[in-house]
Amino acid sequence: MGNSVLALRTQQISESKREFKARGSKLARCETCLLAEPLCICAGVKQAQCSSAVCLLMYHNESFKPSNTGRLIADIVPDNHAFRWDRTEPDSALIALLENPQYQPIIVFPKDNVEPQRVIKKVHREATKKPLYIFLDGTWREAKKMFRKSPYLDKFPVLSISPQSMSNYKLRVAPHEHQLGTAEVACIVLAENGESEAAENLTEHFIDFRDAYLRGKRSKFIEA
Repeated sequence: MGNSVLALRTQQISESKREFKARGSKLARCETCLLAEPLCICAGVKQAQCSSAVCLLMYHNESFKPSNTGRLIADIVPDNHAFRWDRTEPDSALIALLENPQYQPIIVFPKDNVEPQRVIKKVHREATKKPLYIFLDGTWREAKKMFRKSPYLDKFPVLSISPQSMSNYKLRVAPHEHQLGTAEVACIVLAENGESEAAENLTEHFIDFRDAYLRGKRSKFIEA
């Protein structure tokens, strides 16, 4: 399976009536990693053997953003899916995925304001089913909106990352101590639930992306 986030991006571009322009839109970018062409990191991507699946539920224009890290997860985990979030008309393919008996859907989200009976700290795999980790990909405010206004997710357990796990994670680049980017959260979730190869590969990929992205911001490649 390819990168579902890039496939979603291509689909949204083809359907869009107005071009989405992120900061640095005039920059010549690699069409895969979306970094400036001289900073491309695609050669270093190492897909992992992974017995889990991931689903990126992406807020509106999130798939367009070069800074988005959700697509890094889709580079590493072979069984990956991405959908644009819609409050009233969710993608029928998303609903079919959630109802597929081959998968065990699990929402990755902080436990605050979640019914205690839904919160789990560790995944106990169901026989014959593959864990499907659902990441709500957007800003923190957007993720909270998606969580509150997606009734089709209400029946699934919520996997919450502990403060201890966050403090042990050394790559944090979010502006607030309690926040992590989507890929950073996925690194912890995979590591703590038996997917060490995927966690290691994703961590390396995230470091490469973060460093290249920051180099681009400091150089002539990114316009002010």
